[in-house]
Amino acid sequence: MPPDVPIPTPQSRADELSERGVELLGAGAPSDAARLFREAIASDPRHIEAHHGLVRALRDAGQCDAAVAAALALTALTPADPLAQTSLSIALQQAGRIPEAEAAAGQARILEWKQQLAMDPANL
Repeated sequence: MPPDVPIPTPQSRADELSERGVELLGAGAPSDAARLFREAIASDPRHIEAHHGLVRALRDAGQCDAAVAAALALTALTPADPLAQTSLSIALQQAGRIPEAEAAAGQARILEWKQQLAMDPANL
């Protein structure tokens, strides 16, 4: 195989489970999707996409408190990720915890600004 051709790597179990979870979300089966996302996380606790999928699946299943808990776990895993804070904000809003949701949305905006400044320091 020529050196400029990447060697294919096997897909991880967490990737496979997460992809199946996304398919189930699309098919309107959020509880089943949540089960697969949990399996993916058990297989690889740092699988960020599975964490995001779990938050979404729990929200779609109407499990507000579980969605908030999953979103908090995601923000602990990726504290500088604005999307994680946004997911937390949405989960909190759906749970009726509006002041906390607004705080998480504000944190997401701050993280986005920090990322933008890091990419283009001329914006200072």
